[in-house]
Amino acid sequence: MTANADAMSQSPSEDGLSGPRFLSAVATLVIAVGMSSLDTSIANTALPTIATDVNASAAASVWVVNAYQLALVVSLLPIASLGEIIGYRRVYVWGLAGFTLASLLCAVSWSLPTLTAARVIQGFGASGIMSVNTALIRFIYPSRSLGRGVGYNALVVAVSTAIGPTVAAAILSVGSWQWLFAVNVPLGAVAFVLAVRVLPETKHAGYPFDVRSAALNALTFGCLIFGIGEAAHGVSPAVSGTLLGVAALSGVLLVLWQLRLPAPMFPVDLYRRPMFALSSLTAFCSFSAQGLAFVSLPFYFQSVLGLSAVQTGLLLTPWPVMTAVLAPIAGPLSDRYPPAILGGIGLAILCVGLALVAGLPGHPGTAGIVWRMMVCGAGFGFFQSPNLKAIMSSAPPDRSGGASGIVATSRLVGQAVGAALVALCFGISMPHGPALALSLGAVFAGTGSLVSFSRLAAGPAGQAIPGVSSSWPSARLCPGEGTDGC
Repeated sequence: MTANADAMSQSPSEDGLSGPRFLSAVATLVIAVGMSSLDTSIANTALPTIATDVNASAAASVWVVNAYQLALVVSLLPIASLGEIIGYRRVYVWGLAGFTLASLLCAVSWSLPTLTAARVIQGFGASGIMSVNTALIRFIYPSRSLGRGVGYNALVVAVSTAIGPTVAAAILSVGSWQWLFAVNVPLGAVAFVLAVRVLPETKHAGYPFDVRSAALNALTFGCLIFGIGEAAHGVSPAVSGTLLGVAALSGVLLVLWQLRLPAPMFPVDLYRRPMFALSSLTAFCSFSAQGLAFVSLPFYFQSVLGLSAVQTGLLLTPWPVMTAVLAPIAGPLSDRYPPAILGGIGLAILCVGLALVAGLPGHPGTAGIVWRMMVCGAGFGFFQSPNLKAIMSSAPPDRSGGASGIVATSRLVGQAVGAALVALCFGISMPHGPALALSLGAVFAGTGSLVSFSRLAAGPAGQAIPGVSSSWPSARLCPGEGTDGC
């Protein structure tokens, strides 16, 4: 109770935490963000096993993945907005509790409906974690070390997402699929205890939660992700087209409604800032490129090269390894050099790496594959940390929740678009589909690199578009404009 009172009493204006409290706060974020990111991909590997065990068809078992992703994406921005209203700490703690409890429910599920329902709850819990974790970094790390903090966060997200299939294969080699979820329970309990004791309380916004915005947001992103997923799985064009049409219509209504609000849930106020808008577009390009690569490469390794699942996992490993090496380096560098330059260089390297992988000879050697994957991982890791810092530092502190929600939304939508484009490439030409998808990934990375460099002309990080008036109080220019503290 004493530690909890200390956490609640911290003033949001204090410049980060220090000592053991700082280390404990970082630890709870690493554990929770790692688990929630890992669970976006870990279930894919176990789908055949789960389908057999619960007597479900392969098509029906896909809902084990879809339920989690849909619950996550439809609730990210509403829960981020809730974090601004009631405090990021409270949203994070409740999200972590929900995620841990849902993991236990997944582990004891006995049928596809019960597992799917548990995955929905788990997705909402993960949303509580992901929607505010980047915002919390701003209050845990001193402003002078913001780049280092977001660098470590980007490292955890990128590596956890990338190694999902490898971790799943390792767990399934020694246990049943239930252990994929059961391992979250003790880790979640530890992270929960740390969060309650050490996370700082942040300033609460004075506006109410907007139910209409939440409903329009859920309809827009739910239909968008569902429609993209259905298109990727070869469902009737009429079905996927209808879903995407509903997403477009509700998206227009969402933006029109947000323009009338003082603190919009979908942060149109932040998109007035060129640095924020360009940085989120760059993030979308990077994760689309990653999605194209990570979905197509297993098919290339197994269907084209005839490698085993274990060999495929090992050949994918150099990417997350190099990401783990470069992300912590790029984070501190972004405290000294413009993220526009660092991010542009990183995506340029990723573009070259994907082009090199796409151009592999007919019978490549292991070494040739490995060093090309290392180039991709190095570029991806060098980009993520500076770009994440650019997004967060271009938003005022009282809008950190909206910015944090956009970080996660850009990642999920980019990955979904990448997966759908892989299906399109395979439909055009299966023998050459993987190479076509990787080439398209290189195009996305190259486009993202150009967008990143264009931020050099966007002005200071927190600068709004000149000459455009706004009634949004949160869009004001804050003291120290363009600094990490803004």
